[in-house]
Amino acid sequence: MSDRIIAACDGAAKGNPGPAGWAWVIADAEGRPERWEAGPLGRATNNVGELTALQRLLEAVAPGVSLEVRMDSQYAMKAVTQWLPNWKRNGWKTAAGKPVANQDLVQAIDTLLADRDVEFRYVPAHRADGDHLNAIADQAASDAAVSQQAAGTVHGATAAPVPDPGRSGPARPAAGAGKRQSRGARTIKAKFPGMCPCGKQYGAGESIAKVGARWGHPDCRAAVAEA
Repeated sequence: MSDRIIAACDGAAKGNPGPAGWAWVIADAEGRPERWEAGPLGRATNNVGELTALQRLLEAVAPGVSLEVRMDSQYAMKAVTQWLPNWKRNGWKTAAGKPVANQDLVQAIDTLLADRDVEFRYVPAHRADGDHLNAIADQAASDAAVSQQAAGTVHGATAAPVPDPGRSGPARPAAGAGKRQSRGARTIKAKFPGMCPCGKQYGAGESIAKVGARWGHPDCRAAVAEA
């Protein structure tokens, strides 16, 4: 039997940027949620929430413990597993010569990952057949973003949040964002809900922009540009 701890972490922002939160959950040997924690971030972006969640998870696990981290944020995962070495070599600049976004969080995670046995696993978000730990972390982060209150077992909670069925379901393609679509940095208001390439949904009325060939959160454009 493996001694590796299984955990998930997630972040949320209501408006991106907007009221934001982070959360992580750790499973017991049978895969059931054993420990979890969530916290508020005030006004922040989705990406800040995702990176903060990973930072807080790593801080909560002893350095010598093997860890599997499940995440639905491709931006956060790629930032610390693929792009980080090049950023460091380039003096914390992207391939385009721009300062790395959320550098303080990425550097803190880099330090926490040193000499650790950590395996990252991407899991799709908001799926009825998705990863149950990620669904709990997603719900806890969303709750923290709304309430702006800390929560979790360390704060006396006896049970993990139950994911809202309305937040799960088959992955949906990015819906039409409106008749007028422009290239470049312009943002528009989404007419319908859709799925950003980062794996997180955006709601009708939220500001969206072209993220690669699809529509998504304006803050996620960096994930494509920095790759």
